[in-house]
Amino acid sequence: MYDSIPENPYLLLTPGPLSTSKGVRSALLRDWCTWDDDYNQEVVQKIRGKLTTLASRSSEAYTAVLLQGSGSYGVEACLGTALGQEGKVLILANGAYGMRMVRFMEYMNRPWTLLPFDETEQTDPVRVEELLKKDKRITHIAMVHCETTTGILNPVEEICRLAKKYQKTMIVDAMSSFGGIPMDLEDLGIDFLISSANKCIQGVPGFCFVIARRELLKQCQGNAHSYSLDLYDQWKDMDKTGKWRFTSPTHTVRAFLQALTELEEEGGVQARYERYAENQRLLREGMERLGFQELLPREIQSPIITSFLYPSEDFHFGAFYQKMKEKGFVLYPGKVSRRETFRIGNIGEIYPEDIENLLKSIKEVMA
Repeated sequence: MYDSIPENPYLLLTPGPLSTSKGVRSALLRDWCTWDDDYNQEVVQKIRGKLTTLASRSSEAYTAVLLQGSGSYGVEACLGTALGQEGKVLILANGAYGMRMVRFMEYMNRPWTLLPFDETEQTDPVRVEELLKKDKRITHIAMVHCETTTGILNPVEEICRLAKKYQKTMIVDAMSSFGGIPMDLEDLGIDFLISSANKCIQGVPGFCFVIARRELLKQCQGNAHSYSLDLYDQWKDMDKTGKWRFTSPTHTVRAFLQALTELEEEGGVQARYERYAENQRLLREGMERLGFQELLPREIQSPIITSFLYPSEDFHFGAFYQKMKEKGFVLYPGKVSRRETFRIGNIGEIYPEDIENLLKSIKEVMA
């Protein structure tokens, strides 16, 4: 069926865009009309239903809003729509993507407070609760679940428990975890979750989505700081007709429906999580044998992407990257501000045999 789809010249061992299946790439080959019912009803509305079903057993409590643009567009749209003029958001940050939320709030000129943590330190629920007790103006909490700056996995369950206790709206950037790490939004108490087409669901770049608690989103009319990033308006139009307010990325959307189908065929989020976790275990153990040290302690390491320290002072990542690319593997530079690191992702259409081949190639290059 997919014989005409060419092989990729290399595997993307990155946190997204990532290597996709031939089935997903084949879905890009047909044109769609952005206003037709066969697109809006058979593709867009199906995706929205599948997303809320993935998100929670209480899927009727949530709605999915698709939005043109990368994941950062979704984060800004969510913050700008969920937070009214009288609200104040507490941002928990231990990496570049938490700090990006701060930049969004600065541009919006709306109240926020930052609780920073070190890049190699999980967000600390004790410090969060101390701040919630002190600052009664806080109405929302925003955090990144898997911070791909390092690969750290933050304690979303504990922070959500505090949000419930203090009656705060919970916003979670699950860009690099949704679809790859099991979670139930209702059980956790997440009110708004943001992710992207080109992450653990293994689609291609072009749009992001927000899964929102329906009753809260209903209260967000008029909040948005931007016309094009008004999540409420996008939802109302999408709920009414399935149509996007502006031209939708039709090819990317149709490929995403195929990616969702393939996720179901794999066995769902739990099965995908187990594959990612096995990939990461093989990677971790193999890199250790080759003399590479992980940046993070094992207990806070996600199964999504792993940061490794440079093995020596004369290690040049640029040359290493190029040699690995020639062998069919694209790695990721480091983003940690104070340590020399590089990163290897293992999400996407990546399997244990790919990790074994990667390790063999790294051994050859290092020799």
